[in-house]
Amino acid sequence: DTVAGSALTEDVVAMPATPYGQSKHAAERYILDRPLPAGKKVYILRPCMIHGPGNKGNLNLLFTLVSKGIPYPLGAFENRRSFTSIGNLAWILRQILEQDIAPGIYHIADDEPLPTNTLIHMMAECLGRKERIWNIPKPWIRGLARTGDVLHLTLNSERLKKLTESYVVSNDKIKAALGVEKLPITAIDGMRLTLENLKTD
Repeated sequence: DTVAGSALTEDVVAMPATPYGQSKHAAERYILDRPLPAGKKVYILRPCMIHGPGNKGNLNLLFTLVSKGIPYPLGAFENRRSFTSIGNLAWILRQILEQDIAPGIYHIADDEPLPTNTLIHMMAECLGRKERIWNIPKPWIRGLARTGDVLHLTLNSERLKKLTESYVVSNDKIKAALGVEKLPITAIDGMRLTLENLKTD
């Protein structure tokens, strides 16, 4: 649920705190504890947020806010997050099918994490709008979030943490297994393709 250190690697012992994460972890353990038929391999892929044409979810909500000219109020928080473009995920799946890759657990992510402020800039650029990022002092925002804890508002401390913390995932293990230094699609190019598709939806 959180990343300790500069990037999340496969060596970190998973300790999910939410029912969603706990159920995924239980499924992994179930699969890994089962005996395999001769000649079979198991690959557990852990992609971070996947995006691409037809994208649904939080990225769309952020894109809608930018398209309506609503300012992003958390510009003072300099966080970075890893994403996975559908193009890179499809490429990795094909390599696993076609190559003799060692079985195991692999994190899947684009090579470069993206700062949220950069994401807002890209969305505004895609829409032909001027970006609207407010750098409200962090203590003010945190104080508002604590008020949300008490009054049960939409913005509370837990949600603020999710919106502003960095979540960088290392893809070094899968790239080493595939024998490549970089994935075919950069994080910027993959995100631009998704945003262009969101604009036409």
